[in-house]
Parts: sequence; C-alpha cells; structure tokens
Amino acid sequence: MAAPTCGEAMSPESTVKCAVVGAGWWGTTAHIPAIKSHPRAELVAVQKRDPGAARQVARDFEVPVACTTMDEVLAVDGLQAVVISSTPNVHYPQAQAALEAGCHVLIEKPMTITVAQAEELVTLADNRGLQFLISCPWHYTDHNTEARRLIRDNRLGRIKMISVLMTNFTDGLYRGLPWEEAIEGAQADESGPQPYLKPGRVSYCDPSVAGGGQIYCQVSHVAAHLAYLTGAEPAEVFARFDNGGTAVDVYNVLNIRLGNGAVVGLTSTGATMKSERTYEVRVYGTEGMLFLDLWKGTFELHGLDGQITGYPPLAPDGIYPDRAPATNLIDTVLGVSRNHSPASLGLTAMRVIEAACQSAASGQNIILGGTG
Repeated sequence: MAAPTCGEAMSPESTVKCAVVGAGWWGTTAHIPAIKSHPRAELVAVQKRDPGAARQVARDFEVPVACTTMDEVLAVDGLQAVVISSTPNVHYPQAQAALEAGCHVLIEKPMTITVAQAEELVTLADNRGLQFLISCPWHYTDHNTEARRLIRDNRLGRIKMISVLMTNFTDGLYRGLPWEEAIEGAQADESGPQPYLKPGRVSYCDPSVAGGGQIYCQVSHVAAHLAYLTGAEPAEVFARFDNGGTAVDVYNVLNIRLGNGAVVGLTSTGATMKSERTYEVRVYGTEGMLFLDLWKGTFELHGLDGQITGYPPLAPDGIYPDRAPATNLIDTVLGVSRNHSPASLGLTAMRVIEAACQSAASGQNIILGGTG
C-alpha cells in the first residue's frame, strides 16, 4: 500500500493517492484545496462521521469515495497518504491505524492528547519508514526558514532568551458560540467569506474533545515553532492558566527552560481584542537578536552594534501558508522535497503542553530534563 519512503523518488509520472479524514472546517479550507490543486496528487476519499455530510463533501469537491469510518478509508485501493484533520480526541487512533496500514500521514495540531500517544506514533512511523508530518503552516514561511538558518548557523551566538506573545480570535470558540458570533468584528481573514464548513460547536469548548483550550489549540503552534527554530527540547515548564469563565483555558503564561539553557517567556490568549491578533517572537543571543512578527509578516535581525537588517515583508498569501503542509506531504512522498515539519516537532509541543497542564494544576515547576 505504501509509496516509496524516506526520500526514495517515484517515477516522474507517478501520483500520490490521498485521503482526508475529518473533512470539516480546516480540512475543507486548507487540506482538500491543497491536494486538489497539486498536479501529482489524487484525492481519492474523504471521511466524515455523518454519511450525508460525507457524501456532500465528496460531491462538492469531486472526490470519488465518501467514508464514515477509518476502516472504510483504509480499504480504498492504492491509498498512500492520509491527512488527519479531525478533532484532537481521535487523532491518535486514526493516525495509528493509517501508519499501521503503511500510509504516510499529515496530522493536525495538537498532535494528540498525551505525550505517550505522540511518542508511540512517532516511533511507529520511524519503524515503518513512513513520512509523518505535523500541520504547522508557520514552518513554511520564508522568514521562518531564514530565522531557523540564522539560529542554527550561530549567527546570534548562544541563545539565551526567547520572548513570545501569541494571541488570536479564538475565545468565542472556547465558549461554544456560533461561528458568526465567535468571529464577528475580527480584523482578520476569519471575518471574510464564510467557510465551506464551520467548526463544530463543541470542537473547541469541550476538553474531552479538544484536550483543552488555548494551550492545545494555539500554544501547540508556538511550542512546535520553538522546536523548529532552536532544535531544543523543553527541560522545565512552569505555567499558570485562567479559564475566563469557560470549561477550558483561555489565558496562558508559561516559563520554559530549554535543554540548551535558554529561558522562554510565553504568553498567549484567545481573548484578544477584535482589532488585532499578535504573534511576536524575539530571540536573544549573545551576538544579536531576531524579531519575527508573524501575523504581520515582518522580520528583523538586530546586531550588537545597533545595526538592523530588515527583510522584505511577506506577501499576504505568504504570511500563513495554510496549504503548505498538505503540499509538503505529497512532495515528500514523491521524493521531491524534504519533510519541512516532521511530527517530532508535534511531539516536542506535546511535551510542553502536557507539562504546562500539570504545572497549572499542581502549582509546581515540572522537570522534564530535555536536551538539545
């Protein structure tokens, strides 16, 4: 069933047969359009639990097979790659089944509910020689690629401190509000045309479905991004949460020490004002500092001598390349690109998330002992 693995190139005329599991809001917004537009991909199946909804998505996106279960998806002849874009509570069993069937996998963030689940999936993919990606569009921007290169090439010297402020218009989702009410007045893409499918009312507000609130939904981005930039694992995590009157966390403050000795201050909320969302990352080293403003698409490198190197701002469609993860899945299976966002980054993010939840619940600093 599986296509060539670990960079083994396929013939130039080969295509990759893909399925999207959990073809809901984000699946139909990002992953299905990415696969449909790729010249060497075939979207052969979509899955939703409701049979009528599955048939409707398949019909509207011209997909030959509509499925309601994972078993039906994996029974599709010649299937090679699966995108898991369902709710977090079913990521683990669905990804496990796809990997065990020999399929390459792109999994949405948060990767799983627990670290143990994430570790098992990464090990399974490694043992099977399968491509396994975490869906984090930030890892595909030109600015983040360059920032990662500068850090890994020691242009900043030894990394000592990282400051992150990340906010988004997600508070209404944590409160179970209808989509229109949740994003009403938000100055962002979400306030534009209505999506093909809207998020389920419990997809973000029920901890048994989502895992948590902001820590699972948005800090999963940040924690994976920190690992992407630095290559370091968390060694200690101390966290405080505020639920803002909901069943899940809305405000998060984390202090993290990385295995390379750097200290991280991470603040995040889904209850930002509707006028602006923020994702600012400042990385301080002994030889310089870099400043990424991810939602604005700007990037600066500051030297110790006061010189500032400004990089050209990103085009609007390059700020959050939501189709890049699925495109990269196909390209890695074809052997024409490397995996730009390996699932190991999602595993590192889960270590931060789980430790932060433990710390917030206990009031204690959580020691992980990560290195890197």
